[in-house]
Amino acid sequence: MTEKSLFAGFGGQGIISLGQIWVYCAMEGGKNVTFFPFYGAEKRGGIARASVIVSDGEIASPLVTASDSVLVMNGDSLPLCEGMLKSGGLMVINSTLVRDEPKRTDIRVVKVEAQAIAEKIGNARIANMVALGALAKLTGALDIDGIETILKKFFPPDKQQLVPLNGEAIRAGYDVCG
Repeated sequence: MTEKSLFAGFGGQGIISLGQIWVYCAMEGGKNVTFFPFYGAEKRGGIARASVIVSDGEIASPLVTASDSVLVMNGDSLPLCEGMLKSGGLMVINSTLVRDEPKRTDIRVVKVEAQAIAEKIGNARIANMVALGALAKLTGALDIDGIETILKKFFPPDKQQLVPLNGEAIRAGYDVCG
């Protein structure tokens, strides 16, 4: 199994954190990984994206030129993600914020109200973790069993209070996708 993914949104949505946690979970599951973050020139509100590869085998190149899956967290990221997704690939859209429809018809589109689910849980800033859970379910690239244990290893001691909320958000995203 090899899953090449692109996550995109605006700065402040936790795109880079999502990518870091995604590859950390995969590493904890014994997978090989690559992670390339990209930040726009702007600060909060500028473009942010991360490309990741998760594989059972060796990864020949860390570059993601044709993604198996993409996550679109804001409307401005839709064209970029459409262009990077291979035919037959999976596009997960944060439908709370993204109103436009993809132009392509050769891809699988799944809409997840990541922002709304996060707000319902109690913190809009965890929409990225809702999206992570949805992607984990839809791609099969990550096993989220024991996610709190993995998050406890990921977060530094002064951020341990974030583990339960992030775990709840990941499970909510996973569960919303069937």
